[in-house]
Amino acid sequence: MNRILLVVTILAAPAMAAGQSLPPSTSPQFCVAVQQQISSTSMVGENEVFADMPSYRHSKPSIDPLKIYQVVTYAGDVPVVVSCKMKTAAHLRAIHGSAAAGAQKFCPDIAELVRAQAVAELRGEGEAAAADRAAAFVIDQVEPYITGRDYLSDFRATFVGEDGAIHVNAPGLFQDYDRWYTIFLPEIVRGQSYCHLATVESLTAIASGAMKPGATITTRDDAPTQPQRPH
Repeated sequence: MNRILLVVTILAAPAMAAGQSLPPSTSPQFCVAVQQQISSTSMVGENEVFADMPSYRHSKPSIDPLKIYQVVTYAGDVPVVVSCKMKTAAHLRAIHGSAAAGAQKFCPDIAELVRAQAVAELRGEGEAAAADRAAAFVIDQVEPYITGRDYLSDFRATFVGEDGAIHVNAPGLFQDYDRWYTIFLPEIVRGQSYCHLATVESLTAIASGAMKPGATITTRDDAPTQPQRPH
């Protein structure tokens, strides 16, 4: 199996300020920023960006040093989903001190940031009608999974619901480090916080009519984790 790995080490970076944009979806800093947002932390560490799905599928984030993982799924040459494996706020506090992290957020909270960014970009480009359509996208408030098998199952990041609205699905995995049974779990699975997140690029494309919602996202070996340019 060929594997391309990009390792980015960020020694110090401030947490995103309110209203600040997430990095580009293909940037190695994307999941670094999502880790900061989802765990309300300014801590960062190493982010490994994989160019193949098997490597991402088998990866596990670590707490000390803080190490997270990222992979991007494409539709043609458009990045449509970024998947991040991170650590929970409770686990960060337990290992790095009470000031290390604040309130725990969840994948739909990050999806709301992505939608807001898509709306802002469309408005900035003068695409008022598309921006209004993106603003009307429904972020599904899905409960996170508790098993990796479920997190790695096929899903649709966007789809048309029975209500006729376009829905944005942000499935994830969450292990509540504060639960009593955590000490009985293998250390490698404690305090996990994973997300699959639709990209700004996919939301703007759907809102503008350049892309249709409903594509199935997979974590199988042949998942398109590199841009596929037309010949």
